[in-house]
Amino acid sequence: MTNALLIENATIVTMDQERRVLERGYIQVENGRIAGLGEGGFAGYWQGERIEAAGMVAMPGLIDTHAHAGHTLTKGLGSEDEDWMEVTGRIYATATDPEFWAAEAALSALERIKCGTTTAALLFGGGPDVMRSEAPEAAEAHLTAIAAMGVREVLAVGPNRTGKDHVYRQYSDTSHNDIVVSPDRQIDVATELVDAWARRDDRLRVVFSLPVFDAQELRDEATHRIACKIRDRAHERAVLLVQDGHRNGSIAANDARLGLFDERSLLAHCIDLTAEDRAVLKRTGAKVAHNPSALMSVYGRCPALELMADGVVVSLGTDAAAPDRPFDMFRNMFQAHRYHARHFADDAVLPPLRLLEMATIEGARALMMADELGSLEVGKRADIVLVNMRQPHLWPPHDPVQRLTRYANGADVDTTVVGGRVLMRGRRLVGQDEDAILDRAYSAFQRAMARAGLNDRT
Repeated sequence: MTNALLIENATIVTMDQERRVLERGYIQVENGRIAGLGEGGFAGYWQGERIEAAGMVAMPGLIDTHAHAGHTLTKGLGSEDEDWMEVTGRIYATATDPEFWAAEAALSALERIKCGTTTAALLFGGGPDVMRSEAPEAAEAHLTAIAAMGVREVLAVGPNRTGKDHVYRQYSDTSHNDIVVSPDRQIDVATELVDAWARRDDRLRVVFSLPVFDAQELRDEATHRIACKIRDRAHERAVLLVQDGHRNGSIAANDARLGLFDERSLLAHCIDLTAEDRAVLKRTGAKVAHNPSALMSVYGRCPALELMADGVVVSLGTDAAAPDRPFDMFRNMFQAHRYHARHFADDAVLPPLRLLEMATIEGARALMMADELGSLEVGKRADIVLVNMRQPHLWPPHDPVQRLTRYANGADVDTTVVGGRVLMRGRRLVGQDEDAILDRAYSAFQRAMARAGLNDRT
């Protein structure tokens, strides 16, 4: 057997159709997929790696359906949201090179592995509307680093907003030059990346992103043309189209003007939705990435419970990693409950199992990967997390789903497995030098801060 792994004596939270919990069981992994699982001890012969998991919960790897590449190295750089936006925009546009994006990617993947997030969907840039798609080199550096780290990722690449010039600085070994980036050029680069990575690595997918335009912006001919161009390329390739920041009528406006949405649409935040917005989501099958820790969830409310009652797929995202939140999906499950319980003044909303669904199988559905990920079932990819439950805040040992969603945090993850490959065991990465990743990221951070004229903030 190749890539053979046996996990024994774990409490297994399967998240399968019956939502079975096996109190003491085993999981067999062969060639990157789950080959068998069951209750009790494994009785057969096994030639391969074995992990003793007594006292641990085995669960599907967590799926984060909305975050950002780049933000891991802009944490703490603003005293408030607007300040952080300005600083981050300056860094992305004028101070980064492919090494920045590679070093930041490795750091981001390290955090996700340590938190038990095996799959994440990231926008390549964003925040202040600076998408690094003027050329393919930065995204290629990011993706190559992610591939080396071993996690799964969906990287969304696309144009900036129309209506103003976007000037980017490109660096060589001894000099730099400034270029004005057009949305058309960004769309062509994004298309090149989508096509290049379509079959390169089954853990990585590149998809399209598009800014959220309101009804007034969509009346502009240039904006409408760019939106149609992205829509058509996403449809032609049958890949996800990701948007960040829908609110207050924007979904209905984009549907009416563009016919933009279908089951491959993934819409982040979705706050203060109108009745028309909700009707579009229900009719088109578009998916929602709910981000209870994000600032947009402070400015308005995502009606996640109401959308789920409408039959809309609602997943969880961290909106990580800046300005003020980590990649910890356990923290987001807890916050999602408090967010909606406070709104309804009802602690019974979003019970533990529903929260865990949003962070696993519903996340897989949002990314069009439910046939492969999101639950522990024979034939699915072996993306598995072991959580150490023998800890004071997770004791006594009963109702593992409640303990995972109410009490656990990312630091409780002992082991992270992606595609049958053990990426972390005993909270230490396997085959990776964590200190080297941190040092590399810090060097890239210092170089970018100096280029941006922000040394006073380090």
